[in-house]
Amino acid sequence: MKILFLCSRNQWRSPTAEKVYQNDPRVEVRSAGTSASARCRVSEKLLRWADLVLVMEHEHKRRLREMFPEIVRDLRIEVLDIPDDYPFMDAELMRLIRERVEPLLEP
Repeated sequence: MKILFLCSRNQWRSPTAEKVYQNDPRVEVRSAGTSASARCRVSEKLLRWADLVLVMEHEHKRRLREMFPEIVRDLRIEVLDIPDDYPFMDAELMRLIRERVEPLLEP
């Protein structure tokens, strides 16, 4: 399964999620941000690559619908509900990511 993790600026949450799952044999992962100032900005190409898009907040899902209405209509997008309160690779952030992502990986 190909998973795209999204947050706003692709600085803390989505890169942490990508790192947490980068060596997991069940998935291929990438990360991006919805903001114009994101380190790696979400693109049509990334969205078409993904089987599952995991966004950190409902706002990210709303932005995707605005930015790529045709593409996201057919995409599975799940909201993880992880606030922007954690630095990169924070232990609590990694715990939350695993807690929210694992149920979505079950067959």
